[in-house]
Amino acid sequence: MRLLLNSGRAVATTLALTVAAGLAACDTVKTNLLEAIDPSIINPGSVQSAAGATAVRNGALARLRVATADGESSWMFGGLLADEWATSSTFVQNQETDQRSIQLNNGTVNTELRALYRVITDANQAVVLLNKYKPTPTSDIAEMYFARGFAQFQLASDYCNGIPLSDGSGDVIVFGKPLPIKDVFNVAIASFDTAMSLSSGTDASSVAINRAARIAKARALLGVGLSNAPAAAALVNGIPTTYRYDVTASLTGGILTLWDQAASQNRYTVADSLQGNARSIVVKNAIPFFSAHDPRVPAHYKISSNGKDTVKSQDGNTFVIQVDSLWGQTSAVAVVHGLDARLIEAEAALQAGNAAGMMTILNALRATPLQLTAPSPTATGQHPGWTTPVMSALADPGTQGGRVALLFREKAFWQFGRGHRLGDLRRLIRDYGRAADGSDTFPVGVHFQGGNYGVDVNLPVTTDEQIGNPNFTACLDRKA
Repeated sequence: MRLLLNSGRAVATTLALTVAAGLAACDTVKTNLLEAIDPSIINPGSVQSAAGATAVRNGALARLRVATADGESSWMFGGLLADEWATSSTFVQNQETDQRSIQLNNGTVNTELRALYRVITDANQAVVLLNKYKPTPTSDIAEMYFARGFAQFQLASDYCNGIPLSDGSGDVIVFGKPLPIKDVFNVAIASFDTAMSLSSGTDASSVAINRAARIAKARALLGVGLSNAPAAAALVNGIPTTYRYDVTASLTGGILTLWDQAASQNRYTVADSLQGNARSIVVKNAIPFFSAHDPRVPAHYKISSNGKDTVKSQDGNTFVIQVDSLWGQTSAVAVVHGLDARLIEAEAALQAGNAAGMMTILNALRATPLQLTAPSPTATGQHPGWTTPVMSALADPGTQGGRVALLFREKAFWQFGRGHRLGDLRRLIRDYGRAADGSDTFPVGVHFQGGNYGVDVNLPVTTDEQIGNPNFTACLDRKA
């Protein structure tokens, strides 16, 4: 994977892993033609070179793609647990997550958890190899610390209190003990600090990685607590609003799962405050991502090829609501965006009692067209990208509670689908005094597919961790 720099955008793009050195020769005498060889296992000796170090680095960035926009990641399941997506699939794993009643053996949650752990493991392995065989440019090593830190940050944002951080990068696995999420945020902050230190140069790659690490660290600081808001705002000061660190997609290297699961496979539908095909089931607390007709989430019913009929989803019943104008099959999606920096500054202004400053930032974002997704670079599967139009200015609600609600509503529309919403709802409970049972934040009441919403406010560390990690028995708690 490499960085492509274009108009302030840092794009992580997947390269083929072509490790060809050191493979054992075939023993023509002892070869068993029926022997099963696992092609995913690479002999450690095969990567002991500059080319091998680069290949492992590329693999780590490929893992980051899968753990964010290009896999059915905690970005999607976090949005399903919150109010961004509603399930329209036949999978019980999706339905129980949408209903906020996740079983500890949920296989999809387990896969998403494993994807984040794999980013950490691969990044740790790449750091060792890069330092040994390819120590320059240091921005390549910095990017590994950024990737590691982002995975740690996403774990803390989405999963329960009691997250083990094991180290499987060496010859012997070092099993981690369950850590409170604030401790995991602090581990991520340390990773981002190293990334920033190693990307302090003025070359384009260093500047791009440094900005990504600063935005991510600022988010982690807010995860630890609101007392860090001034430091978070100072970190992102000066980062252009147009800056992006993207993960890319392609027809051959992996299409965009945010598009595929929703607009192609019809397993997710854009959520709303009114559910059911008749739009008659009220979902308390949910943001109307569909019915608000907000240009930042260009949601619409999916229409069949005859141009008349509304398409029903994988479950055979639910009408599909999609955002294919926002994302296409090969769209790049921002892991961090300069937009995030402005919203961090807006929250810091609110915390400092500067309501006018917060409103100025929010309205400045609305006053200027902003590219949320860039045009796809390939002819096949090309997507024109999505740029927001100028939107009308917001009025100050006049109360602190109203301003908090407005800020997080704006964040919800600006950052839709990018792994922010679940963490933001949890912070509203932890730091802003919203109801701890979720009745003032998460969807509650009757679920449109039957039954009622439960009480989950995070994703669990699954039972597979209990089986494999002798230091882990269960989440410390399931609180926000």
